Amino acid sequence: MADAIRDLQARLRTQNYIASDAIGTALFLADRLGKPLLAEGPAGVGKTELAKAWAAAHGRELIRLQCYEGLDETKALYEWEYAKQLLYTQLLRDKLGQVLGDAASLREAADRLAAEEEVFFSERFLLPRPLLRALQSEQPAVLLIDEIDRADAEFEAFLLEILSDFQVSIPELGTIKAKQRPMVLLTSNNTRELSEALKRRCLYIHIGYPDVESELRVVQLKVPGLPTKLARQAVEVVQQLRELDLKKHPSVSETLDWARALLELNATQIDPAILATTLNVLLKYESDIQRAKRLLGE
Repeated sequence: MADAIRDLQARLRTQNYIASDAIGTALFLADRLGKPLLAEGPAGVGKTELAKAWAAAHGRELIRLQCYEGLDETKALYEWEYAKQLLYTQLLRDKLGQVLGDAASLREAADRLAAEEEVFFSERFLLPRPLLRALQSEQPAVLLIDEIDRADAEFEAFLLEILSDFQVSIPELGTIKAKQRPMVLLTSNNTRELSEALKRRCLYIHIGYPDVESELRVVQLKVPGLPTKLARQAVEVVQQLRELDLKKHPSVSETLDWARALLELNATQIDPAILATTLNVLLKYESDIQRAKRLLGE
């Protein structure tokens, strides 16, 4: 098992993702146990990138559902292509006339039309959204349900059947089961508490801010042109900023943006002038920038 986890970590590294032992083990178990993995933690620590790397490392398609307030099944699962249905109705008008022409009553015509409704409510008129695409995929895919905490509790409840049995019920078609069970990664920025029912169906891992050495490895991997001394100095500044009482602490993705900015500016060290002119890459509130300048300048 340990060798399999190390192999997975090595494959993730080929996709420029450095996975800790905890992350490697969680992914390994999610795959072997056939369970979704819920990754929770601050925004910008690499949860979405993990899904991308996981998919690429296995040579699988990544199917992403971006969650937001008000998301419902018509956006996440499927919708009917009514324009296409209307076009078919027009093309088959003569045939419908033959079917309904000798009906003795309106009721009989309606009954005959109902008998033909599977023609118009079949998979040829179904427009699959991410969840259905993942279930219908001929090859195993990675399904990323991103920022599930932004969706409503009602949508969470809707997901339970998919996460439990990898199937979904469509009234007009019946139950559709996964052709190939996808690997599922849900991410949450912990903006609200998720339901116990959802958490029971998932394995869980918390991905927090990395320590100095881990973040330095990420910077060196993602921004290879940055001198080691400067990279370490940058990471240490970011670590200091995360200790401050700020509205929003800099994420790993913002550390990488800052490292690229330092490279573009041909910086050799982080002096007060560089810090003053580039803090806005790391911090996104003016009050945070001013507070950081005061405290870091002491």
